[in-house]
Amino acid sequence: MVKYELLRDLEEYLKAKVKASIDNNVKDIARRFGYLDYMIARYLNMFGSIDEVLDLLNSFEKPLNPVIRCNKLKVRDCSYLVRRLKALDYDMRSIMWEESSYIITKLGKVSLGATHEFLLGLYYLYRGSASLVPPLTLNPRSEDVVLDMAAAPGGKTSHMAQLMNNEGVIIAVEVNRIRVRALRSNLERLGVKNTIILRMNAVNIPKLFSEYFTKVLLDAPCSGEGLIQIDRSRKTKTTLNDLLEFRRAQIALLNAAINTAISGGHILYTTCSIAPEEDELVIAEAITRRDDVKVVKMPEIDGLNFNEGLTEYYGIELPNEVRLCGRLYPSKHGMEGFFLCLLRKL
Repeated sequence: MVKYELLRDLEEYLKAKVKASIDNNVKDIARRFGYLDYMIARYLNMFGSIDEVLDLLNSFEKPLNPVIRCNKLKVRDCSYLVRRLKALDYDMRSIMWEESSYIITKLGKVSLGATHEFLLGLYYLYRGSASLVPPLTLNPRSEDVVLDMAAAPGGKTSHMAQLMNNEGVIIAVEVNRIRVRALRSNLERLGVKNTIILRMNAVNIPKLFSEYFTKVLLDAPCSGEGLIQIDRSRKTKTTLNDLLEFRRAQIALLNAAINTAISGGHILYTTCSIAPEEDELVIAEAITRRDDVKVVKMPEIDGLNFNEGLTEYYGIELPNEVRLCGRLYPSKHGMEGFFLCLLRKL
């Protein structure tokens, strides 16, 4: 076992360890499910059990039901929206840990993205329920000044605006011009009024806002290794080199996020990935290289139990506080694979 902070070249270490762990058993499972060999080798290292890996792979084969969030900025009583959608032959069930959201169990006569209710901004449409978790975890209130560092297409931004009752301030940042259009369209449709959109690279935010925000959400651009139920191409599109490149960009974004938070402010780092390279290994870099931030315990969300963050990976001993981060798996939680870690600026 080697401590994270003592590793001189993490990338070369990981490449060698992962390559050495690919055996015939790994190759057989990879061929059976259509994955790159190195992905299966990593899952075996993460879980330590073939049965758990097979549970994960089988869960990725099951499609997700779409999810809607009733937009309380426009709908006072969500039962009104439920009645309207049931009149279109939709069936749905409530999500116990997010009172305004519903899993669609039967599709109706009209596409969910084309109903009058959608166009009027009465609900936001998600591919799965995991994207509801970050706003609930960060839990912004009306007195907060919030930074959303990768905001498009606006699901998390609009959810935070709803939690804030359209008060306070959200600065929503997006670098891609086309995605800015989608973000603006969604915020306008949903009646969001407390948000300012900036089109820029979020790495540069500290140049404009230094130690300004009470809460920062960084839903980092990533490989999407938790979205295989939605996009099967993710079984083969990302190499280990790609993952490590994502990690370098994510570290830069996380450092920028920390630099923009006030003392005592909170930063929530999330990815739609189960890859430790993009998750715990990013958090470990921040907390071992800086002395002004620490991981704090994830707040409890009734009805939702997170798996702990990994504290060991391929013989790398990660800082113990990384276990306070949260992981979501389709095999255990019935939603996309997701990673969340809440930090506090000291």
